[in-house]
Amino acid sequence: MSILKLKPSCKDYLWGGHRLAEEYGKEYPQGISQSIPLQDGRTSSGKSGEGDVIAETWELSCHPNGPSYIVNGAYKGKTLKEYIDAEGKGVLGTHCEKFEEFPILVKFIDAKDNLSVQVHPDNQYALENEGQYGKTEMWYVMDAGKEAFLYYGFKEEISREEFARRIREDSLLEVLNAVRVQKGDALFIESGTLHAIGKDILIAEIQQNSNVTYRVYDYGRVGKDGKKRDLHIEKALAVTKRVPIIRDGSCYPHIADCDYFTVDKLNLDGHVMERMRGTVSDESFVSVLMLDGDGTISNEGEIMQYKKGDSLFLPAGSGPYIIEGRCDALITTIRP
Repeated sequence: MSILKLKPSCKDYLWGGHRLAEEYGKEYPQGISQSIPLQDGRTSSGKSGEGDVIAETWELSCHPNGPSYIVNGAYKGKTLKEYIDAEGKGVLGTHCEKFEEFPILVKFIDAKDNLSVQVHPDNQYALENEGQYGKTEMWYVMDAGKEAFLYYGFKEEISREEFARRIREDSLLEVLNAVRVQKGDALFIESGTLHAIGKDILIAEIQQNSNVTYRVYDYGRVGKDGKKRDLHIEKALAVTKRVPIIRDGSCYPHIADCDYFTVDKLNLDGHVMERMRGTVSDESFVSVLMLDGDGTISNEGEIMQYKKGDSLFLPAGSGPYIIEGRCDALITTIRP
């Protein structure tokens, strides 16, 4: 079995919505099934209880806070990490030898409401203070409302003192760079970049395998316990780059390319472009995240159906593979 289909862990953070259940068939984190009306009149089963949401699904993950599970083959029901432990790190490829653990985490994010303004530390700071790696990430906008925007760094450079003062005075949003987004946009968020996903945006995220986040502004919201969520002001002051972000095209022809991941976009329209041939070398595994569409993927004589929302893992050394049909997909590998 060379193509592994994965089932995600799901997160019910307070800002999430229902699109990942209604449109992508994801299951609510836990609880009793209920019928959720869909836009076309059908129903989808999910968790019972008014207000239940799916904010994130961790589609490719070996992180202990939310592993992904294999749903086919000899390792059915096992976590991806259990599969890697059993088969050996050779399934990750030689380019992953530089990492002590699985290098990336792939998510779907449904931001029905605004996410908190936050920042992630780099590796050095995170290892010294949190015992895990930092987080550099990228966002691919799968869908967005007409007025949708996100925060991406600062409008102008500010001092540490002004940054701290604006956090205290709840005026931080005034100096942040608000970026309108639409379907198909991609942004690279290096560690140290202050950022926030705005409401009414659906995103695919590829990031380092880390869950370290420092929150500096949260719109005064309260969690399930009725208390305001914690802010991490001193740590954020220590790691934030207080300058505007310069976007360039250095990733071309990829939509993202860094030491931790390389991400490429695949579009098959089923007519002019209906087939893509690739090769999984000994250098890196291949992650295929299906954003839309349906068809088949084949590798080593195995043919598997795929659909919108599927997450597929092809171990290093699997050889030639073919994706056919109609799809939008993100293909992630690890570079030298």
